[in-house]
Amino acid sequence: MTAGITIDLADPVPPYEQIRRQLSSLIAVGVLPPGSRLPTVRSLAADLGIAAGTVARAYRELEQSGLIEARRRNGTVVVGPPAAPHCPVGADAAVMAAIDDVISRARLLGVSDETLLDLLRGRLAQTSKLEP
Repeated sequence: MTAGITIDLADPVPPYEQIRRQLSSLIAVGVLPPGSRLPTVRSLAADLGIAAGTVARAYRELEQSGLIEARRRNGTVVVGPPAAPHCPVGADAAVMAAIDDVISRARLLGVSDETLLDLLRGRLAQTSKLEP
């Protein structure tokens, strides 16, 4: 299962963080629902061509954030995204619909995924400076 997991060695973001971000996103959007088994550390490392310690660090950070859980005989399993206590019921669906709309529009306009992510990060940084 490397579905959607890629490592860009030219990216200044460390490989473990790239893995952590991608898995976190896949869990958040429901591609990896609760109960999904993740590949072993060694298997994912071999598939990605990186050191097992890199994958282990990503898994460790995901486990600390409550997204996954290492189980003895069942391997590493998705626990699910933590509930956001500040989000009203239905807000998750509304946000996901808005995100899907932005992705669709960007692709229609020929905006690359990398550029879209850069734009989103830039806007998040700008708006976080405006919040009290």
